[in-house]
Order: sequence, then structure tokens, then C-alpha cells
Amino acid sequence: MNNRVTLQGKFQYRLNGWKYSAFVRFLLFLVIAAVIYFSLMPRIVPQTYDIQLGSVAERDILAPKAVENEAETYRAKEEAAQRVQPVYQVVALRNESAIDAVFEKLQQINADAEVSQTDKVNIFKTVIPTIIQDHLDRQLKAFTDSGQYGELLVTEMRNNLREQQYRMPEEVYYKIPRLTKEDLTAMEEVAKEIVGKLMNEQILDAQTARTKVPELVNASTLSKSLSREIVQELIRTALTPNKFYDQKGTDEAREQARENVKPVMINKNDVLVAKGEPITQDVYKRLAELNLLRDETSYWPHVGLLLFVLLCVAVLFIFVRQSRLPVNHNNAQLLMLALVIVMTIAGMKVFSLAQSLEYPFIGFLAPTAMGAMLIAILLDMHLAYAAAVLLAVIASVVFNVDHTYPFDYRYGIVALGSSFAAIFSIQRASQRSSILRAGIMVSLTGMALIVSLLLMEELPSRTDMLFAASFTLGSGILTAVFVIGLLPFLEVAFGILSPLKLVELSNPNHPLLRKLLTETPGTYHHSIMVSNLSEAAAEAIGADGLLCRVGAYYHDMGKTKRPSYFIENQNNMGNPHDQIDPALSKSIIVAHARDGAEMLKEANIPKPIRDIAEQHHGTTLLQYFYHKARKQAEERGEEPPEEQEFRYPGPKAQTKEAAIVGIADCVEAAVRSLRNPTVEQIDSMVRKIIKSRLDDGQFNECDLTLKELDQIAKTLNETLLGIFHSRIEYPGDIAEAKPNAAKRA
Repeated sequence: MNNRVTLQGKFQYRLNGWKYSAFVRFLLFLVIAAVIYFSLMPRIVPQTYDIQLGSVAERDILAPKAVENEAETYRAKEEAAQRVQPVYQVVALRNESAIDAVFEKLQQINADAEVSQTDKVNIFKTVIPTIIQDHLDRQLKAFTDSGQYGELLVTEMRNNLREQQYRMPEEVYYKIPRLTKEDLTAMEEVAKEIVGKLMNEQILDAQTARTKVPELVNASTLSKSLSREIVQELIRTALTPNKFYDQKGTDEAREQARENVKPVMINKNDVLVAKGEPITQDVYKRLAELNLLRDETSYWPHVGLLLFVLLCVAVLFIFVRQSRLPVNHNNAQLLMLALVIVMTIAGMKVFSLAQSLEYPFIGFLAPTAMGAMLIAILLDMHLAYAAAVLLAVIASVVFNVDHTYPFDYRYGIVALGSSFAAIFSIQRASQRSSILRAGIMVSLTGMALIVSLLLMEELPSRTDMLFAASFTLGSGILTAVFVIGLLPFLEVAFGILSPLKLVELSNPNHPLLRKLLTETPGTYHHSIMVSNLSEAAAEAIGADGLLCRVGAYYHDMGKTKRPSYFIENQNNMGNPHDQIDPALSKSIIVAHARDGAEMLKEANIPKPIRDIAEQHHGTTLLQYFYHKARKQAEERGEEPPEEQEFRYPGPKAQTKEAAIVGIADCVEAAVRSLRNPTVEQIDSMVRKIIKSRLDDGQFNECDLTLKELDQIAKTLNETLLGIFHSRIEYPGDIAEAKPNAAKRA
């Protein structure tokens, strides 16, 4: 018999071992990667042909995607660059300052009587060009130091100024000493005015500007012919070009012109090689660049696609790995996740078969939001968001018919927006009809997105707009239909307890709840009260309130086996525990948790609810019967029993929900035993029960925090005050003794 049990246990372990096997987990992620890879490969990797250089094409070879004609594009760019005119920079040269310096020097030398006329002439020959050149050099240096102009432009300035430098005739230097101070003063004003006026113009060739000088001088106030003659030469010397060729700016303008040229494209399905056309070197090279040659097939698209798929699956793996969901360690739930993703991709592929360039919008009919909605209902909302992103990326590739780029962002955005709308709409769903409402939300969101995208691209035709909107409307309806059809199968196959399943289990007409009501009406009423308390407490700390409510309905199901041994069902009858041994009473009481779990298992009630029924008492002590047993042992002079003998067998609460139901169960029984409870009595009772369980280590195996326990206490107080309304105590009531709370518990 023992060998048979051992073999059965080993068989059961091996049967369930795959659920926690790391190798199985690896295989499931590998399957997801393989499905994604092979579903995207036809859109990413082009078809190849067995073609040899110099042979003749046996059939038309079409472009697998829109590709740039590099030779024609290069030719168009160079033509655009040649049409760009040279760029010139106008530089603000302040040559009036040089005029001031020249006339100041002339005044100084002419006024010096000790210098002979010959020496003055020699000085003028040296000083005047030097002053002009020094002035220009200082300006160029300032440009270089400030970085206002580039090095190439400053070099161009220096070369132009040197090439267009003006040399005054020799005879002019001999005439300058004859000028008086008054002559020089009058000449300076005229020279500065004319130089300033001409330098404000754009001067590319200084000689052209110098030809205007005689006319301007003759129109001035100078009356002496000598003054007019000399001032003309001085002005010509000060005039320089101020418009210079900018090599860098020209190169940038030509490069910009090249960039503005749109690539010359070979569109998808254009004939690259016609049937019977010889395969020349250029044709062969173009086919090789497009990876169309079988003997020289590039494996880079395969490598790129594989790397992309591995990155996507790695992100999904990390998200699952770091989550606290059962899917993190339970391969059964991971298998369901993989199955949902595969079914959604398969649906996309079916609808993509009907796509073409003429009818591209059929892809919007695919139920791309189905996977996200199923995952949100069955697993977790956050995991559904991650899966929605992954499926949206896949949709943007699967439904891409143009192939100019690997992705068609329109399908990706519509799929992502529709999936997010589905998750948001279904996250608090409590009825099957909620799925249909979520499908309508998917339709409306998809219609709004595709219309906005089409309007942003260009003014679409009325037909295109109607088709796109109609297909997205149908997508939401198909999503709801598929989800409603697949949901029961997935719930049963993988034992998933969805909110919709919980609502079904909370139906009072469920056979077990009908049994509880008819056979143990007191326990049924107690369970209803506990469900209200536990749901409010769970929602206050962010736990699953619906699970707590339904778990509370079933938590005392084991009491239906021996209903008369529980005080809430003892109406107008004696307490059988008064006639039996405390140890036997203990055995009957603690058995209801185990009996309830077994009854729920036989009725195929999901495991989270069975766990609440089994764990809601944890390993707490039956104090009333323990103290009764101690008292009897002392009276008989026997050794008192061990405390461990009068504890529930456990296990302790493993989840927040199980712990909350246990607290609410104890609190409801204790507070109900009070007659006309006050606010202070309720608060004291609740906190005393929570503290005793905390001190007893009943929360050691769940992740309840002290802050959450405090919030649970506050919520229970508020809910209990709503249930047990405080009323005025009458004198007769005050005199009455309160029932024994421990005995009733």
C-alpha cells in the first residue's frame, strides 16, 4: 500500500513538474520567438532567383520593394548642385577710419617746417600705403579672433584686398606738400563722406567703385582743382572690395541642394528585368543589391529579423520575470500567454492574405486587440499593456504591403490604440456583456485613429475613408466575438480565475451556495457579512476585492457537514459541545476548513477560492476549548494539554486576500457577540484581533505590511459601524450581561 502511494505521488509530481520546469519555460519563449520570426519573414526577406551574369532572364523580375535608383539619384543631385549660384559674403569694412588716420598724418607732416619737401614726398610714399594696409590687417585680425568669419573666408578677403590694392601715381605724392591745413581739413570731410557712401554698397570689384569717384568729388564743395585731384587718389586708395566669394557657404548651399533632391525610386512591382533581357553587369549588380540572387543571397535580413525578434521576446521575458504574477513561475499560465499571442498573430496572418495594394485597408478588420483583451481578463492588466506593444509592432509588419520600409506605422498605431482601449475598458469587467462594450470601444478608438492618420497624410478619397472606418468598426466587433468564444475554453483549460468567472461563482443560485443557505442559514448570513467586510478592506489596500468577496461566500462551506456544532446555526437548541470532550470539539471545529477545501475541489471551484477556505484560520488557537481542556485536566490532576494540540492545522495565509478574509471572519463573529456595540468597543475589538494574529505570526507568510493592517482596521471599523448601527442604550440594556464573545467565536 505504501509503495502504491509512493508511486502515485511520484507520478503526480512528474505530471505536474512541467509547470515549474525551466527547460519548458525556455521552450515556450522559443516557440513565441519562432512564431513571430516566421510570421514576419515573408514581409522582411525578399524572394531570390537563380540568375547568372551574361544569361537571359527567363521571366519578368519585379522589384520586391521600393528601392532607390542610386545612379539616377546621384545624377539628379549633381545637376541640382551645379545650378546653385556662388555664395558671397558682404563684410562691413570701416575704411573711413583709415581716411582719418591718413589725413591726420598728412596734417602732421605738412605742418613740420623742418622736413624738406623731398623728405615729405618720400615719407608720403611709405606712410599712406602703410596706414591703409595696417588698418585692413587689424580688421582681418579682429574677424579671425572673434570667429565671426571662417578661416577660408578671411583668407579670401586677404587675397582679394591684396590683388585689388590701389597704387597712387608718383606725381600725386609731389603735390601733397603744397596743400595747406585748410585744404586738408576740407578734403578730409569730403573723402570720409564719399568713402563711407561707396563702402555701404556691395563692392565685388573695387575698380568699378573707383570709377565713380571723380563724379562724386566734382559734386562736392571742394573748389580747388589740386584738392579735387589729390582727394580722388586718396579715396581710390581707401576703397576696397567688401563682397567676397564664400567657398564654405557655396559648398554648404550645394550640399543642401543635393539633400533637397528626392531620391529617384524604383517602385515596388516595377519591372527590374524584363523577360528575355540579358543580365548585364549593371543589372546583375542591382539584383545583388536587392538580395535577389540565390547564389549570393545576403543573410543580413535574416540576421536583422532574428535579432529584432529576440529583442522583442527578451523584453517580454524580462517583463514576465520581474512581475509578481503567477505567470512568473507557473508554466501553465505562460503556456496560455504564448497561446493567446500565437492565436492573435495567426488571426493577423489570415487577414493579411486578403491584402493588396488595391485593397490595403482590409488589415484593419483583423482583431488585433483580441490578445490584449484576453490577457487583461485572464492574467494581468500590466502584462496586457506589454503584450499590446509587442502585437502592435508585429501588426505594423504583417500588414505592410508597400515594403518601402519594414513597418507601416498606421497599422501599428491603430493596433496599439485599439488594444489600450480594450484593456482600459475591460479591466473592471464583471459581466460577459462588458466584453461587447469593450469591443465597441475598440471600434470607436480604431475609427478615430485611422481617420486622423489618413487626414494627416493627405486628403484621402471618400472611398478610402469609408473602407478604413468600416473595417476598424468590424474589427472591434470581431474582437468581442472571439474573446467571448475563447474565454470559457481558456478559463477551464488553464484553471484561470477571471473577474467574470468570479461573478458567476457569486451567483446565489450556485449549488454550493444554495446548499449553504438551506442547510446552514446562520453560516450563510455570516459569510455574507464577512464578504462585505473583506471586500471593503481589500479594496482599501489595493488587493483583489472581488476575490475576497467570493472567497468569503465559500470560506465556511465545510460547516455544512456538521452544522449544529457551530453556534450561528444553533437556533433554539442546546450546544452539543457542552456534552463532549474539548479535544473532540476541537477536531470537529478545525475540520471545517479542510472539509470545505475538499468540497470545493470536488465541485471544481478554482484553487484561489479553495486556498481561502483552507487558510482563513491559519494556525490560530481555539482558545475556548484549549482553556476548557486545561481546566478539566487540572480538576482531574492530569498534565495540561499542549497548546499546539488545539491549533488549526493551517497552512497560514499565503495571500493578502486569504489573510483579509480570516481577519474579517474573526471580527464579524466577535463584534456580533456584542450587544449594542459602541464605536470604541468596535475599534478596540478590531485592533485587538489584528494585533493578536500579528503577534501569533499568522501574517508571516503573506506580504501584508503594518501600514496595510492599519488601513484594514480603519476600513473594518467604518464598515462595521454601517452594519451595526449605534443606538441609545436603555437602563435595562445596561444591566444585562454580555454573552461570552470567546465562546460564540
